[in-house]
Amino acid sequence: MTHKHKSLEVSKQMIPYGKHFIDEDDIQAVTEVLRNGWLTQGPKVSEFEVKIAEYVGAKFAIAVSSGTAALHLSALVLDLPANCKVITSNNTFVATANCIRYVGCKPLLCDIEEDSLNMDPVLLGRLLKKHPRVGAIIPVHFAGLPCDMKSISCLVKNNSIKIIEDASHALGAKYEDGGRVGNCKFSDLTVFSLHPVKGVTAGEGGVITTNDEVLYKRLQMLRSHGICKGNFDLPGVSKPGDDLFYKDKGIESGKLNPWYYEMQSLGFNYRITDIQCALALSQLNKLDIFIKRRKEIVRIYDDNLKNLQNISSVQIHKRANSAHHIYVIRIDFLKLKKSRGDLMRELLKLGIGTQVHYIPVARHPYYAETGYKAEDYPNTENYYSEALSIPLYFGISNSQIKYILKCLREALN
Repeated sequence: MTHKHKSLEVSKQMIPYGKHFIDEDDIQAVTEVLRNGWLTQGPKVSEFEVKIAEYVGAKFAIAVSSGTAALHLSALVLDLPANCKVITSNNTFVATANCIRYVGCKPLLCDIEEDSLNMDPVLLGRLLKKHPRVGAIIPVHFAGLPCDMKSISCLVKNNSIKIIEDASHALGAKYEDGGRVGNCKFSDLTVFSLHPVKGVTAGEGGVITTNDEVLYKRLQMLRSHGICKGNFDLPGVSKPGDDLFYKDKGIESGKLNPWYYEMQSLGFNYRITDIQCALALSQLNKLDIFIKRRKEIVRIYDDNLKNLQNISSVQIHKRANSAHHIYVIRIDFLKLKKSRGDLMRELLKLGIGTQVHYIPVARHPYYAETGYKAEDYPNTENYYSEALSIPLYFGISNSQIKYILKCLREALN
């Protein structure tokens, strides 16, 4: 069999840019709930919330139906003044900016650092001086690499600006001080995604972590129609009935009426199910193994791509603390004399899926038509013009990686 035929054999099955990993433990965990457990909001939700809070080092965690729901509730729970400004990165998925609009505020976009591809603290400082009515900042830990949260938090230390970390890519990542992303040392709230291509999946879902008990209680209500039942899932958070508006209706003979509940605010149905959280719990047990393998894959890519012309890897000097959600390369398409679209189609024919993370927020019609200009963010634009994500996920084999590298070399030549 020729080498060419071997390559075709490897590529018979499509290699996507990202993919979940499901094993028998995951299947059994979900099956157990289907056979014996609750299907909707039940004990597995609380169990998962406790476990993920312990893992990241936060006091509280709230599991919700999606990462977008987590962003929305995080922005909502801060009670930001109407029409105030909230700063986030231009290099992110649109959900990060959209959650600001959901709560009636105006997104301000910050350009990125050229090496980390994260929000630039220096440029953030300039935005804060230029715009006095900033209510919050939402840094995005792009590709799993944590932002410089120490610098960002220092910029708002002496005022009332809130911080929400968008850590959708970064479950399992660590700050420079060794603490895990999500411990909220530098923020009021941190958001994770449980989408299938993320490090841990629930099929779909999101998580919010916080150390603020008041925010935690409000988040619990907001994810479930704004309803309070007089007690909360985590033991010791409050005494039964403490949070009721009408205690005389909710408590009888010193005990909570089991049927009583109050809608205290306008909330949403952002609940996650026990089925999803059973899967997420099983996945969370493997997170450190997942990240270890991702680091191995990144090392192989780094070693093999460093000497290729017209191509460079990103975030290469900051690998140790990243969760390695995606592997992004930068390609000088002008020198290559081949368009990104043509390269992606060429690789797709060979069975290799690629993606672009992300189209900058300012480029989307919704934002462009309301005054945002792509040219105001030169670092993001330079990065976007060259960006391509190649396959990175736990289950990818070394032979598939070898095949991807071979195809890339040939395409780039």
